[in-house]
Amino acid sequence: MRFALFRRVPADPPSLKVFHAGQSFQVALRRRPTAKRITLRVSNATGEVLLTIPERTDLAVAQRFADGHGSWIAARLSKVPARVLFEPGALVPLRGVPHRIVHWSNVRGRTQATVDENGDPILAVSGDLQHVPRRIQDFLEAEAKKDFAEAVKRHTASLGVTAKRITVRDTQSRWGSCSARGALNFSWRLIMAPPFVLDYLAAHEVAHLRELNHSHRFWSLVRGICPRTDEAEEWLKVYGSALHRIG
Repeated sequence: MRFALFRRVPADPPSLKVFHAGQSFQVALRRRPTAKRITLRVSNATGEVLLTIPERTDLAVAQRFADGHGSWIAARLSKVPARVLFEPGALVPLRGVPHRIVHWSNVRGRTQATVDENGDPILAVSGDLQHVPRRIQDFLEAEAKKDFAEAVKRHTASLGVTAKRITVRDTQSRWGSCSARGALNFSWRLIMAPPFVLDYLAAHEVAHLRELNHSHRFWSLVRGICPRTDEAEEWLKVYGSALHRIG
């Protein structure tokens, strides 16, 4: 009995496989101590299927639950809009303007936003074809960091505060954050939104440097430095999830 108490419990797999009508679906698995019941959801933004289970739920029970919802998973995924990949010919918005990705040359060079012979906006990528997706994302991240740095500098000057650090990442649950130490973090995907949306997120997080809450005073600060706050919030509600389907 003593040895059984210390028996090693196998770690959960990162995902489960569900088969339905000849299709195979990958279901991400998360075990949470605070969960009271098994829940299953499909992200309309990314198409991820996530199964959350309580701490003591047996893995076999979780698998049976997922298997029993195969038709539901298939139906939900069929309604998720297709992803836009970073590949030649794809249209990717930059600061709200659609740009067509063009593989400019096999010789490595700088990725740039320019226009083609017809004057249409393009993202010109050089180097090996297989590296196009990475170079497009690197370019968008760099542009996002540049725009956020400029917006944060402007808004911190208005409020008389200082940001300790600015980072851009591929965040899923929120567009930006502000730590108690004054570090600001933003989603690089906002470079694809119209500029007033990115500016709003910068203003929102800079205001947290003064008010680390969402009080009336906080919103008064945000609207004081960003008059288009309500318009930007509405844009994110309507179009924000689409940004996660790009790339």
